[in-house]
Amino acid sequence: MQELKIKGIYKHFKGDYYLVEDIAKDSETLQEVVVYRKLYEDGALWVRPKEIFLSEVDHEKYPKVTQKYKFELQNIKRVAN
Repeated sequence: MQELKIKGIYKHFKGDYYLVEDIAKDSETLQEVVVYRKLYEDGALWVRPKEIFLSEVDHEKYPKVTQKYKFELQNIKRVAN
Protein backbone atom coordinates (compact mmCIF):
# COMPACT_ATOMS: atom_id res chain seq x y z
CA MET A 1 0.00 0.00 0.00
CA GLN A 2 1.27 3.49 -0.80
CA GLU A 3 1.95 6.19 1.81
CA LEU A 4 -0.33 9.19 2.27
CA LYS A 5 1.03 12.74 2.02
CA ILE A 6 -0.87 15.45 3.89
CA LYS A 7 -1.31 18.52 1.62
CA GLY A 8 -0.45 16.34 -1.36
CA ILE A 9 -2.43 16.63 -4.57
CA TYR A 10 -3.85 13.33 -5.77
CA LYS A 11 -5.37 12.32 -9.08
CA HIS A 12 -8.39 10.01 -8.97
CA PHE A 13 -8.26 7.24 -11.56
CA LYS A 14 -11.29 8.79 -13.29
CA GLY A 15 -9.34 12.02 -13.83
CA ASP A 16 -10.17 14.66 -11.21
CA TYR A 17 -7.72 16.15 -8.68
CA TYR A 18 -7.98 16.38 -4.90
CA LEU A 19 -5.99 17.93 -2.05
CA VAL A 20 -5.49 15.77 1.04
CA GLU A 21 -6.22 18.04 3.99
CA ASP A 22 -5.62 15.62 6.87
CA ILE A 23 -6.35 12.26 8.45
CA ALA A 24 -9.14 11.97 11.01
CA LYS A 25 -10.71 9.15 13.03
CA ASP A 26 -14.31 8.06 12.83
CA SER A 27 -15.80 8.67 16.30
CA GLU A 28 -17.75 5.41 16.28
CA THR A 29 -15.25 2.95 14.81
CA LEU A 30 -11.92 4.79 15.34
CA GLN A 31 -11.14 3.93 11.72
CA GLU A 32 -8.76 6.38 10.03
CA VAL A 33 -10.37 8.44 7.28
CA VAL A 34 -8.76 10.75 4.74
CA VAL A 35 -10.17 14.28 4.64
CA TYR A 36 -9.75 15.63 1.12
CA ARG A 37 -10.93 18.58 -0.96
CA LYS A 38 -12.13 18.61 -4.55
CA LEU A 39 -9.94 20.89 -6.67
CA TYR A 40 -12.82 21.73 -9.00
CA GLU A 41 -16.36 23.14 -8.85
CA ASP A 42 -17.29 24.01 -5.25
CA GLY A 43 -14.12 22.68 -3.56
CA ALA A 44 -16.19 20.57 -1.18
CA LEU A 45 -14.59 18.45 1.54
CA TRP A 46 -14.99 14.69 1.47
CA VAL A 47 -13.91 11.79 3.67
CA ARG A 48 -13.09 8.23 2.71
CA PRO A 49 -11.61 5.38 4.75
CA LYS A 50 -7.82 5.56 4.45
CA GLU A 51 -7.62 1.92 3.39
CA ILE A 52 -9.98 2.55 0.47
CA PHE A 53 -8.33 5.88 -0.49
CA LEU A 54 -4.96 4.12 -0.81
CA SER A 55 -6.26 0.95 -2.46
CA GLU A 56 -5.61 -0.23 -6.00
CA VAL A 57 -8.03 0.24 -8.88
CA ASP A 58 -10.18 -2.81 -9.61
CA HIS A 59 -8.75 -3.53 -13.05
CA GLU A 60 -11.32 -6.26 -13.71
CA LYS A 61 -14.08 -3.67 -13.35
CA TYR A 62 -12.04 -0.91 -15.09
CA PRO A 63 -9.78 -2.78 -17.55
CA LYS A 64 -8.81 0.32 -19.57
CA VAL A 65 -7.51 2.28 -16.56
CA THR A 66 -3.71 2.49 -16.51
CA GLN A 67 -3.40 4.07 -13.05
CA LYS A 68 -2.46 1.51 -10.36
CA TYR A 69 -4.11 3.18 -7.35
CA LYS A 70 -7.53 4.83 -6.98
CA PHE A 71 -5.76 8.02 -5.91
CA GLU A 72 -2.16 8.69 -6.94
CA LEU A 73 0.08 11.43 -5.57
CA GLN A 74 1.06 13.95 -8.23
CA ASN A 75 4.53 15.44 -8.48
CA ILE A 76 3.55 19.02 -9.21
CA LYS A 77 6.48 21.37 -9.51
CA ARG A 78 6.45 25.08 -8.84
CA VAL A 79 6.17 27.26 -11.91
CA ALA A 80 9.22 29.53 -12.21
CA ASN A 81 8.65 33.29 -12.08
